[in-house]
Amino acid sequence: MPERRPTGTRRPRRRAAALTAVPVLLTATALLTGPSAQAAPGAPGAPLPAGPAAPAPRCSAAYRITQTLEGGTVWRMCWHYEGNAGLVLDDVSYQPKGERAPIKVLTTAKLAQIHVPYDDGSNEYDDLTGQGFAQGLMKLDPAECPGGTIKTVRVPGAYDPAPPDVSGLCATTRARGHAYRMGPYPGEQARTYQLQGKDLLLYTVNKTGWYEYISEWRFSGDGTMTLQIGATGTLSPSDFDAGDGRGTPIGKGAKDYATSHSHNVFWRLNFGLDGSAANKVEQFDSATTIRPGGNTPTIRTTRTPVTKELAGDSGPLRWWRVVSDTGKNQDGHPRSYQIVPGPSSKYTGRSYTTHDIYFTEYNKCEQFASNNLANCGARAGKSVDTWVNGQPLKHPIAWVNIGFHHIARDEDQEPMPVHWQGFQLVPRDVTAMNPLTPPALSGHNGHYG
Repeated sequence: MPERRPTGTRRPRRRAAALTAVPVLLTATALLTGPSAQAAPGAPGAPLPAGPAAPAPRCSAAYRITQTLEGGTVWRMCWHYEGNAGLVLDDVSYQPKGERAPIKVLTTAKLAQIHVPYDDGSNEYDDLTGQGFAQGLMKLDPAECPGGTIKTVRVPGAYDPAPPDVSGLCATTRARGHAYRMGPYPGEQARTYQLQGKDLLLYTVNKTGWYEYISEWRFSGDGTMTLQIGATGTLSPSDFDAGDGRGTPIGKGAKDYATSHSHNVFWRLNFGLDGSAANKVEQFDSATTIRPGGNTPTIRTTRTPVTKELAGDSGPLRWWRVVSDTGKNQDGHPRSYQIVPGPSSKYTGRSYTTHDIYFTEYNKCEQFASNNLANCGARAGKSVDTWVNGQPLKHPIAWVNIGFHHIARDEDQEPMPVHWQGFQLVPRDVTAMNPLTPPALSGHNGHYG
């Protein structure tokens, strides 16, 4: 489907909206040069012999993040900042207590587009590749990063080139609440096991017109990653139009209407489980059968290897995982990460937003889900849906699309409360047990008694 250019004038800005690709600030290569070491066989949670020290990341200290969380879990990664995508995380690895070496999870992870079409058809924007998202990196106040460090970011193509360095990346920890809880049955004399967890939190704030986007990356002690975008700022005053018939009234009576619109956010994930790019993709579907006579329905789950590029649609009983082709946990099960989408409003106005997830074969040229800036060849399209053409998946790239339909309300004035959209990457069989299991329960793996 051909790209449509905006037909109206978007919110005021300080420079021309159209941007070209800008070279990245820093290229970080793999933390691990090969598959991570397998855990020695034995009882899960049992002490393991000392393993090799974690390889030094191939990025300088200024672009390196290492954080130890509750239970001894260590997250390691590098970061750099690109002229369109903004913050990019490189070589993300996870090392729970009991693993002799870091387990590499992601080679790169970044935003791949924020597509914003307005309901009245007057405007449509690609905020990353057409509206200066990366150049709008905001300076953070120390109060916005409690207990953490605000890192200095050099912004390629900054609006104000005189000070291109912005104190704009917060690295801190934040409470997550219960990491787990397991108490006794009523009347049972037993201990209650509970743990209040913390996440490693990285975030930036990027101003695009009247909106401010908070890009959060959370890393938990149990190996879960939470990726989400929060939109705040203010409603665009130029979009108040009582005559469009599509908005909702804002303010006194029914004079001013804020035009409704969508935020279709894409992330691009280049997995590298256990240091290998040759990961596998699997789709799981569960079907319910109603049994006669009021008997309890049955559910049967099937696993389908995804061997070719896929444009997939989520369902209440459908999910995907990316599986390591080399690494196994102490139980001998292949390590994998499950993609768990959050709530999403599917926008059907463009072909690339009609699916919830895409798996494409790696192509360096394919970087943005829509309005892809690079020239990938005469027959190559400009959006992710056009790249799904039946190629075998040998080095899969995952594209996750989460939509939000914003129908403004009185409470959006002013400043606008943050509305969030995102998803999680959840470890599945990465470790033999919960990596935060207390020692007293370490023998409870599989059948016990």
